[in-house]
Order: sequence, then structure tokens, then C-alpha cells
Amino acid sequence: MTQPAPSAQHNGPDKGVPAAPSDTPPSKTGGRGPALGLRLDVRILSLLGVLAVLILVGGVTEPDAFLDSGNLQLILTQASVIGVVTVGMTFVIISGGIDLSVGAMVALASVWATTVATQEYGFAGIAFTAVIVGLVAGLVNGVLIAYGRLVPFIATLAMLASARGLALQITDGKTQIVTVGSVLDLGLPDSYILGIPPLVIMFAVVTVVGWLVLNRTTFGRRTVAVGGNAEAARLAGIDVRRQRLYLYLLSGLCCGIAAFMLIVLAGSGQNTNGNLYELDAIAAAIIGGTLLSGGRGTIVGSVLGVLIFTTITNIFALNNLQTDVQQIAKGAIIVAAVLVQGRSMRGRET
Repeated sequence: MTQPAPSAQHNGPDKGVPAAPSDTPPSKTGGRGPALGLRLDVRILSLLGVLAVLILVGGVTEPDAFLDSGNLQLILTQASVIGVVTVGMTFVIISGGIDLSVGAMVALASVWATTVATQEYGFAGIAFTAVIVGLVAGLVNGVLIAYGRLVPFIATLAMLASARGLALQITDGKTQIVTVGSVLDLGLPDSYILGIPPLVIMFAVVTVVGWLVLNRTTFGRRTVAVGGNAEAARLAGIDVRRQRLYLYLLSGLCCGIAAFMLIVLAGSGQNTNGNLYELDAIAAAIIGGTLLSGGRGTIVGSVLGVLIFTTITNIFALNNLQTDVQQIAKGAIIVAAVLVQGRSMRGRET
């Protein structure tokens, strides 16, 4: 009697779980390429092309201002704060969720970390408070979604309103000025390392860690599996609820880090901090190739999406274009990205 062919072996609890989408190409022998290599697929190349065109446009329209080293440092610094938020958002969207509260969590963490009582503990007190507040807010989202069975849209929308309200209550509508010199010094040119602002270095570290976690760990594989098919992931032995809890904790952590970075950048805490960050982060992830339905996405693509949006904003500002024009341009880019995603998915199905 002919025996059925044995299935591919997989050690560990994730048997049958699809591997995370890697940014490295498989080798001809079936193995992975270099651990930190990038998969130069059409999507990433297209994003790099768009970024190159934007740099060319900026260089042609305002050559002296745009190509100035100070302006390029400004672009990277501004991209760093929303970029850290986008890394956390990318994980959440890949899992099939959404987080509309990231901007409000950044605001809450920033104002809580800049109260007079907190600033008495200096640099460590501000940094610690920002991260803890972000984690607690993310924990509340995760518990409501994973164990309270609330729809992510509703749970995070409620957090958005609550966090904004609490931030307003803490500040009483006033700006909280940072007086801790060691925090403010991080935003000064004297603190730059080889001409690179510390905030950009923090963003780079978060990006690399996020890439490694998504593409080289069991956590990343479970995230993709939950987003691809939550029921199949559960049958494969993954605790889907716990995984979702961890993902919203991760999003909260990124918001806490971003809040501290924003405090350094602005030198203050305001209840209006992080305004529309949720839209910018979702948009950057989408144009970077992350599917809103979950199951696919890359950190590299999301980071390029952040750089594209930040560069567009900078070019528009240098050319004295109004904010409404910037928003229209961003909306057009988002629609185009979603249409491209739809065509790509239909092409794969056929």
C-alpha cells in the first residue's frame, strides 16, 4: 500500500504556521539570504523610486533650502517620531487589527511625563513615565480587544477619546515646559553623533529591532499567522488572544518612546501632541505594502512610507503651499496605494 507523503517537519509550537514575510530573498538552495539583506521586490523599489523623485523635486524647486544639511537633518528628525509609532502600527495591522489611539497615547504620555512632579525626577523620570504611560494605555487596548472581545476599531476609538480627555485634564489646556537640561540637550546640535541627531539614531534602533522581531522571531511568525487566519493560527497552537494583547502592548510601547522623542523635539508637553498621528502611521504602513486585512507587511516599506510623507510635507512647506494641499496630496497617495494593493491581490488570486 502506498503511504502518504510525510508533511514538512516543523519543530516547536508553531507547526503549520506560515513564516513571516521576509525582506530577504530565498537562496537557490531553498534557504534564506543574508540575515540583514533586503528583498528588493517591486514594491520596495517603487517606494525608493518615489522617494528619489521627491528628493529631485525638492532639489530643483528649492535647491539651497532643501539640500541644506540642516534641512535634511530636520526631515529625518521629524520622520523619527511618527516613524517609531508606525513600527508599532505595522505589527498591529499585520495581525489584522487597527489602532486609532496612537496619537492620543502619545499626547497623554507626553503631558504626564512633563508635569512638575515628574520633572523633579529628572531625565530618568521623564523617560520612564512616558514609556510606562504608553504601555499601560496599550495594555488597556489589548485587554479590551483580546479578552473583552471588543472590535479593535471601537476599543481604540474609545481610548482615543479617553486619552485626549485625560491629557487635556492634566494640562488644563496649557503647555507644560520642560526644564530638565539633560532632556533638552538631546535636541541640540552639540549632541549629534557624526552629524546624526540622537532621535534619528533612536528611530534607527527601533526600526532594526522591529525588523528582526517581525522577520526572525517566533513572535513575528505568530503575528503574521494571526493576521492571515486567526482560526487556523489557533488550531496550530497559538494563543491568539495573548498574541493580540502583546501586539497592543507593543504599540503602546512605541507610543511611549515616541512621546519622549517628541518631548525632546518640542521641549514641552501639550494635549495636542500627536494630532493625526494615527492617520499618518496607518497611511505610511499602507503605502509601504502592509495589508489592512492583515497577514502581510514589512517594516522597511513602512519606514519608506514615513520618509515619503515627511519629505512631501517638507517640500510643500519650503514652497509655501497651504496645509490643505498637503492633505489632498496625502489622500491621493493613500488611495493610489490601496488601488495598487487591490490589483496586486487580484493578480495573485488569478
